[in-house]
Amino acid sequence: MKAMRPIWLAVPVLNAVQQILLKQSADDAGSLGGGNWLLQILSSHWFLAAIAAEIACFAIWMTVLSELDLSKAFPLSAVSYLCIMAVAWFVFGEPTPLLQLVGSGLILGGVWCIATASKQT
Repeated sequence: MKAMRPIWLAVPVLNAVQQILLKQSADDAGSLGGGNWLLQILSSHWFLAAIAAEIACFAIWMTVLSELDLSKAFPLSAVSYLCIMAVAWFVFGEPTPLLQLVGSGLILGGVWCIATASKQT
């Protein structure tokens, strides 16, 4: 099994950053009102930054996929759920109920199980 490279952690972080930027562009467009909501989002600097974050994430994800089996690589994306939940709480002041925290712990446990599992011979 290949050792995890620190750059791979950029995948969930960039996914979280992208979601923050998309949320901000949607909030800004919603606060402006008007019928050109989609045009406002597409011309938003927040939206353009989200696209840049997605492109960077895609490049790193291609590296991850080239070095790991898909079944080992994909759980890394589940860590994005935790990052996004943390950001929603810290940045946007969204509530984090106990059940979400328990679910997050289960996700982390599952990712750890998958990442440390070895092939049986």
